[in-house]
Amino acid sequence: MKHFSHVVRPYRDSLGSFFRIADISLLALSLYFGVLVFQVEWGANFILVTVVAVALYATYAEIAGLYQTWRIYRISQEAGRILLVWIFVVSTLLLLGYATKSSAHFSRRVILSWMVATPGVLVLFHLFMRSLLVELRRRGRNVRRAVIIGDELMCNKLAHAFETDTSYGIQVRGFYLAEGEERAKQPIDDPIPYLGGESELLRALREGEIAADVVFITFRMRDEEEVKRLIAEFADSTISVYVVPDIFVFDLLHSRWSVVNNLPIISVYETPFFGVDGWMKRLEDILLSSLILMLIAVPMLAIAIGVKLTSRGPVIFKQRRYGLNGEEIIVWKFRSMTTCDDGDKVQQARKGDARITPLGAFLRKTSLDELPQFINVLQGRMSIVGPRPHAVAHNEEYRKKIYGYMLRHKVRPGITGWAQVNGWRGETDTLQKMEKRIEFDLEYIRKWTLWLDIRIILLTVVKGFVGENAY
Repeated sequence: MKHFSHVVRPYRDSLGSFFRIADISLLALSLYFGVLVFQVEWGANFILVTVVAVALYATYAEIAGLYQTWRIYRISQEAGRILLVWIFVVSTLLLLGYATKSSAHFSRRVILSWMVATPGVLVLFHLFMRSLLVELRRRGRNVRRAVIIGDELMCNKLAHAFETDTSYGIQVRGFYLAEGEERAKQPIDDPIPYLGGESELLRALREGEIAADVVFITFRMRDEEEVKRLIAEFADSTISVYVVPDIFVFDLLHSRWSVVNNLPIISVYETPFFGVDGWMKRLEDILLSSLILMLIAVPMLAIAIGVKLTSRGPVIFKQRRYGLNGEEIIVWKFRSMTTCDDGDKVQQARKGDARITPLGAFLRKTSLDELPQFINVLQGRMSIVGPRPHAVAHNEEYRKKIYGYMLRHKVRPGITGWAQVNGWRGETDTLQKMEKRIEFDLEYIRKWTLWLDIRIILLTVVKGFVGENAY
């Protein structure tokens, strides 16, 4: 439903306002309930933390676009956003408490239970409201009847999109073929009823016999004049009209609508981290990398000593890679080889590679050689999640062989990524392996959400550190 998410947006502002008020109310009530349960006095300190928490949650939720997504994303994705927003709220409150030395004024049992319970309460509320709205629409409440005109394939695509997400409240009664279009020779899965040609639609409109409130015009980009003519015909009726262009003939990368002086513009290649999404992604990187670096400081020191004692050369291997927008960056790793290649030709590590040191083999197998890259994340050169950076020499080689290769640089490179957790890590000794990795990298950019980042991080913890292709 993602491609058509801009088509129908009824009551979006009203629902958004309702969810905003409900969320902050539940947040405050959860804390008040905890105070009652543990029989603690509700004083000025708890009032202050409630006000600060509400302000933080409202701010982070807007940055995350939490109230603009209930029609676009599944509940699992919305739950991920709620959880991430709450993590940022809690992290900020803990930092404020540490900085002001005021944590001693609060009951630890109350605060801990509140921090644990609140995201669950919010997710359950959103799940309930989603289910209620879907059920109301399923029963025919606040539903609009629609017909679609165009070619059969696009008509069925749009109808399937509305059928998949009933929260739009659109019931498609059937489709009409535009002038010059023919029925598909091969049956289309889950077809909607065929109601006739363009002349039948216009006749039904003139005679008031059309069983629909809305008509959607689907068209190919070359059919501009045909669409103009159809729109002129519909001007002689009271039916609502929407136009759905078939822009999906292109290999879109995180496409979106924008408007410049009332002129609609469709992006073909764009980064998902534009505007507030970029701020949210960067905030995620700063908070998580800071926390992780505190946890791994001692292991990193031990690894550094081990590298220094077991082989000659620098502890940290620095290599030129391509970063955001194709700009060169310096990526850090614990040295795991006897050489530090960074020239015009860089040979990938292979199974049984003689250049790999005994300690380096363990570090590469467990991905511990990548730990210094969390410093790169803090520097802004990398992200925790994103396409893995390749050596400059490899970029120059593969950009000539793989269509869309450089589009992976529309985002910052990552320590872990969608390709890696799906098994495409390690040596790419064939072009097909690299093509598969790029396929997953571009899929990550197209489908990015905060929840997808969390999912990749969790998958990395579970299975991403050790892999049979890492050597």
